[in-house]
Amino acid sequence: MSFQIEMQEKTAEIECIIRSFLPEESGFAKTMAAAMNYSMLAGGKRLRPMLMQETYRMFGGNENVIGPFMAAMEMIHTHSLIHDDLPAIDNDDYRRGRLTTHRVYGEAMGVLSGDSLLNYAYEVMLNAFALTSLTDRVIAAMKVMAGKTGIYGMLGGQSVDVENDGKPLTREMLDYIYKNKTSSLIECAMMVGAILAGADQNEIQKIEQAAQKIGLAFQIQDDILDVTGTDEELGKPVHSDEKNNKVTYVTLVGLSEARKQVAALSEQAILILESMNRKNDFLMELIKELIDRRK
Repeated sequence: MSFQIEMQEKTAEIECIIRSFLPEESGFAKTMAAAMNYSMLAGGKRLRPMLMQETYRMFGGNENVIGPFMAAMEMIHTHSLIHDDLPAIDNDDYRRGRLTTHRVYGEAMGVLSGDSLLNYAYEVMLNAFALTSLTDRVIAAMKVMAGKTGIYGMLGGQSVDVENDGKPLTREMLDYIYKNKTSSLIECAMMVGAILAGADQNEIQKIEQAAQKIGLAFQIQDDILDVTGTDEELGKPVHSDEKNNKVTYVTLVGLSEARKQVAALSEQAILILESMNRKNDFLMELIKELIDRRK
């Protein structure tokens, strides 16, 4: 089976898992639920739940306990996209090839549906306690999810990004933003997969190190695609970084050096994973695909 076909099958499996946890569009709050589902069902690579599932499998995990965490991971990520697109931040009209949530449901509902997805993610994660007797792993996984999402993770990175929007940035500050705003959720996804499968502390630490490099490579590639991609490929307007006067790896070190950074970081991540003597060929190929992705 080719990698692309296998990826399509795995993505379809993840879609089914995500759909099974979405809120019902009924009652007085049905507009909120509809806005949440509109954003969740807009497509996308489902990269974070896929990395979580494949890391879980790499460590021998084979229970349904991973499902709620995969759905919650995508809810947290989608919440961040909804808020990124708001007029107060990036003011984007398109995401994944269609109108952003606030353009369809209004700015207020955009704010509220993003908040609701973040909260609902934790409601969904609580379902994991009924799916395993190893509840200590569920608690440890939820602790990582909370930490990597909050002020010392994704939201902390987002706050520094917003506060310094349009201002000159040092390489150190840009790395801080990328390591928190983007890498934290990828670290979270892979660490949760390892924790739920019973990895030891040394293994979890190595997963965190590899995932941070994957996250940085992913974000730098995003910078590159904003310059070299097309609206059709990305499903959103290109050159948005330039429009918003954002400092990126491309503006800081140039296109050629940014590409070298993506390749180097991806290679370092793979070497760390290979050193662990755990086998998952699909996971390795997935990481390599991040280097050449066009969307």
